[in-house]
Amino acid sequence: MVNVPGTTTDTGQDAPNEKQLRDDMVQSLIEFGAARDPRVVAAFRAVPRHLATPEVAPGKSYDAEFAAVTKTDATGVDISSVSAPRVQAMQIEQARIEPGMAVLEVGSGGPNAAYLSEMVGKAGRVVTMDIDSEVTDRATTFLTAAGYQNVTVLTADAEQGAPDHGPFDRIVVTVQAADIPPAWMQQLKEGGRLVVPLRMRGLTRTVAFVREGDHLVSDGFELCGFVPMQGAGENRVRLAVLHDTEGEEIGLRIDGHPEPDAKALSEALFTPRTTAWSGVTLGGMESNEHLDLWLSTALDNLPLLAAKPGARKRGLVASASPLGVPTLVDGGSFAYRTVRATDDEDRFELGAIGHGPQGEQLAQRMVSEIQTWDREHRNDRARIEVYPVGTPEDRLPAGRRIERRHTRVTITWP
Repeated sequence: MVNVPGTTTDTGQDAPNEKQLRDDMVQSLIEFGAARDPRVVAAFRAVPRHLATPEVAPGKSYDAEFAAVTKTDATGVDISSVSAPRVQAMQIEQARIEPGMAVLEVGSGGPNAAYLSEMVGKAGRVVTMDIDSEVTDRATTFLTAAGYQNVTVLTADAEQGAPDHGPFDRIVVTVQAADIPPAWMQQLKEGGRLVVPLRMRGLTRTVAFVREGDHLVSDGFELCGFVPMQGAGENRVRLAVLHDTEGEEIGLRIDGHPEPDAKALSEALFTPRTTAWSGVTLGGMESNEHLDLWLSTALDNLPLLAAKPGARKRGLVASASPLGVPTLVDGGSFAYRTVRATDDEDRFELGAIGHGPQGEQLAQRMVSEIQTWDREHRNDRARIEVYPVGTPEDRLPAGRRIERRHTRVTITWP
């Protein structure tokens, strides 16, 4: 554990309050299942993360679920943050970092680089980079104050990686990416692990990839949310607005989906709804992330319906999620996933709500895929592979394909 000026007593011991905050955070991470490896637990006990966000109360800095936004763009979109401890621990667990490794972090903030430094130890090295000099200056100030000397901070567009510092055993990306630049693959050692929040058809998962020759193969993934990539790799989701009353905004998040007829869909939104139920239930603490990935694999035109809480309160939509709910679109009709309570207070039934001339058929189609997932894939996990652009068709696995500028991403199920 580093000795941080201002957070220790004269004997070099942690001040009780700051130590208690760290201990409470670590206990929460253990209970969440985000921190399991004893070395990860030790790293999170060691780093004085509150020094990276002096504008935030220390108690908030050590909240396992709190992400401190440090910069927004001109439109109000968050473009830099210190990620929540739970997400940072989750990614570090995915990376399986060993002492002595060389690690590249894409997207600086400070505390995460310090955790990576703790993981690689004195014999290892960490390179953290960001396109924004304000972000790297902030990270440098924190790392200097916290006493971490085996971290190199670079201000550069990560599209080209850090060729002068590679190759790397691990690459950990802490910004949302829609693609994998060739440089990341080239600078990752064979058998090395790339952990990246990869956006696929609007859904973002932090995926642990292993390099196998010229392509990457997933070894687990987790649901997450991150600020978007900037620079040459920027590829943001577009919002098609269906309803723009303040506090009740509703829109479709478009990520490579066909251009929607927003006017017709807006009109459909105010037509009577049709509801179909699947008979399939989820437990109250059971995530729908694997179901949603199945739906995005099985259904073609499936953007995400995002809505403000006011839209749900008024009854315009039954589900209001800032990230979005899978929504099947066909011309001027749509249907989105929903849930309802059951007699078992800990279980919810899955269904779909349709609007527009084809709303009923679309709702039934979505329900059919929910039933297929339950019957055939509920206990399965998708396999995600990333191949270089130009890879011949006969080399790609059968399944959903996502075409990006640099890569061809495939999602397959057992």
